[in-house]
Amino acid sequence: MAPRTTFIVAFQQSVTSKALRSYLAEFISTFIYVFVAAGSAMSSRKILPDARSDPSSLVVIALANGFGLSSAVYISGNISGGHVNPAVTFAKVVGCHIPIPTALFYWISQIMGSVMACLVLKITTVDHNVVTHKIAAEMTGFGAAILEGVVTFGLVYTVYAASDPRYGQLGSIGPIVIGLISGANVLAVGPFSGGSMNPAYSFGAAVVGGSFRNQAVYWIGPLFGAATAGLLYDNVVYPPLESDPPCEGGRV
Repeated sequence: MAPRTTFIVAFQQSVTSKALRSYLAEFISTFIYVFVAAGSAMSSRKILPDARSDPSSLVVIALANGFGLSSAVYISGNISGGHVNPAVTFAKVVGCHIPIPTALFYWISQIMGSVMACLVLKITTVDHNVVTHKIAAEMTGFGAAILEGVVTFGLVYTVYAASDPRYGQLGSIGPIVIGLISGANVLAVGPFSGGSMNPAYSFGAAVVGGSFRNQAVYWIGPLFGAATAGLLYDNVVYPPLESDPPCEGGRV
């Protein structure tokens, strides 16, 4: 099939009623996750006298990230796959699981959900600013990108393992495990790079918070880490068998 024809077919598959429901699910789940994650960062700064140096602030944010992501993945998993993250979507495209047009619509939905969540927080809290992701003063952008890539690798690798049908139906356990690795990653690198692992979250906070400093860190690192995790899982650690069904949609 010619590339142009393939693209047209993929685009048609991306505008069906089922696909539109998936985009709505991604918007809602991303909104919920970012609202909880960004809101917890704002709440910790309001409640704690010196949230930036108080370790309990990091624990609060990590717990909120874990609980929020688990819930977001669970409510959208059966509709859109529960990506809630452009990095996860990117890995699925690179791994030939979803077509490019569908992935682009996923990205738009996720980014819009993130921006709306941060905007609601900004408007309703009046004098409080949305907390943007920042890297530690002693770190370089390259080092922060590496950290974000590593933690996103862990997150996406967990997403693949938790949603692999060859393991059997994990039900609610899968989203819980995904939430656990997310919270653990925030505890591990939060003070250094912010522990975003989600370009949509970082972008939404930057748009509403008014600071795009080091924004490339939260795109390049997570996208590279996610693609590496997906390719490693699909082709090395747990390669598909000849009896497995072909990739959905294919690459275009």
